[in-house]
Amino acid sequence: MKGFAAVYRKELYSLFASPIFYVVAVVFLVITGYFLYSLVAYYNILSFQASQNPMALKQLNMSDMVVRPFFGDVSIVLLLISPLLTMRLYAEERKTGTIELLFTYPISDRSTLLAKFAAVLTAYLMILAGTLPGMLLLGYVGDPNWKGLLCGYLGTALLGGAFIALGLFTSALTQNQIVAAVLSFGALLMFWVIGWVKNLVDPGMGRFVDYISLTRHFESFTKGVLDSRDAIYYLLFMALFLFFTLRQMESHRWRG
Repeated sequence: MKGFAAVYRKELYSLFASPIFYVVAVVFLVITGYFLYSLVAYYNILSFQASQNPMALKQLNMSDMVVRPFFGDVSIVLLLISPLLTMRLYAEERKTGTIELLFTYPISDRSTLLAKFAAVLTAYLMILAGTLPGMLLLGYVGDPNWKGLLCGYLGTALLGGAFIALGLFTSALTQNQIVAAVLSFGALLMFWVIGWVKNLVDPGMGRFVDYISLTRHFESFTKGVLDSRDAIYYLLFMALFLFFTLRQMESHRWRG
């Protein structure tokens, strides 16, 4: 893919040069750190109370009471901040007119799109890696299920990739970054809650809305279950919205 590396480096530099990236990173790590602290503190209180009752102590499970809720909290924070990482990708270039200049370079739209996606995904994974010290400390003082931890991080990475792909598409629809962020958040929230109506519609439609729900496929990862069907769903979700973005940019190129 000719030009991929050049666009990737340019987008990565733009992200690291922007204060938005550092604000998002700090907010993400502070909030997720607070959630982890709260979950561990609550688990310690229950452990102390159950120490007088051996049967109750055996029922305490760090994976179910700390790790799984932690990844659920991380996914909610990600839902709120991911539009901020993607809102400028195409909207800013359309507003400043640099996208027309980009069209004149010997770089395919596909390479440009994949480079932008890879750059934001790299930045997101770096932010997510900031939660690793807390997990390592948790492993030092406790005995979590490491397989469950790895599955949780894999699921969070795939979920983030799906969020970024949709954010790229909404950024390609408008010249306004704020509008792009609002569109992205609204669309992600719809995919987040759409499964809630599965019991209110006919069984066929219920299975469909349950399948396209982002949270339904994420739950398996938080439980430490690695199901290829859930991974394939997120990969297809990414591919679909990257395809929509590519078609949108090709349409913009021909419209001039």
